[in-house]
Amino acid sequence: MSVKNLPAAPMGRPSASVRSEILPRAFERWNPGLRAAAAEDEQDRSISVYDAIGYDYWTGEGVTARRVASALRTLGAGPVTVNVNSPGGDMFEGLAIYNLLREHKGDVTVKVLGVAASAASIIAMAGDTVQIARAAFFMVHNSWVVASGNRNDLRETADWLEPFDAAMADIYVARTGADTKAIAKLMDAESWIGGSAAVEQGFADELLPSDQVGQGDAKAQAHAARRLEAALRASGIPKSEAMRLISEFKSSAGDPAGSGAGDPTERAPARQGAEVLSVLRDFSLS
Repeated sequence: MSVKNLPAAPMGRPSASVRSEILPRAFERWNPGLRAAAAEDEQDRSISVYDAIGYDYWTGEGVTARRVASALRTLGAGPVTVNVNSPGGDMFEGLAIYNLLREHKGDVTVKVLGVAASAASIIAMAGDTVQIARAAFFMVHNSWVVASGNRNDLRETADWLEPFDAAMADIYVARTGADTKAIAKLMDAESWIGGSAAVEQGFADELLPSDQVGQGDAKAQAHAARRLEAALRASGIPKSEAMRLISEFKSSAGDPAGSGAGDPTERAPARQGAEVLSVLRDFSLS
């Protein structure tokens, strides 16, 4: 399939009061250890999408449009392979990356190794050829954001997001050939589409041989921090507060007193740990 047949994605993002983030359910299904089995070297014309889309606080990395643009400039014109295993993340970064791949002068082969969820599923649609592992998944849904403001602000945000949902639906329709209403129904339902079903429904062109998928070294500490953040946010704690709790707990864990000054009367790690564990216990019972 030629990318020239795919529609362009809208660009831009809303005010700072709106953030597009990883859907917690997508994060739970993501195994960050899945990688391409073949080792990547200087001769390899591939781009790895193995992390959250957009800047990731916990690793200081993440897959951004700037990073992908730099990789494409380095590779130059010609065929490129994009290996994908991502829970999604920033929808606006995902749309920008989709546009970059769509406009690349050369064949783009996308290989979905584990999960291509949310924004990552849009990135995958930019391939001239899309392959997916039999045990892998696409996940499609409507724009998922965290917003703040009064009722007028939130109505404006909903109206602002509607064209982005329509644009994503157009991209899926162009790839699959499905009816717009059918795609909208899949997005409304937050649909998880397995490898064989993805080929049958047109999201992918063919299955990926299983021997092309291997286990890489996952960044265990960052992954654990992300999972903890997702659990705290699901319990109703704001993102900023969840990140503060985790950061303070991590930074003070090596200090038995927890004060940084050796004061035995100050036990910050125990207090912070108890607070975090209390939230997780309440979350597991809900």
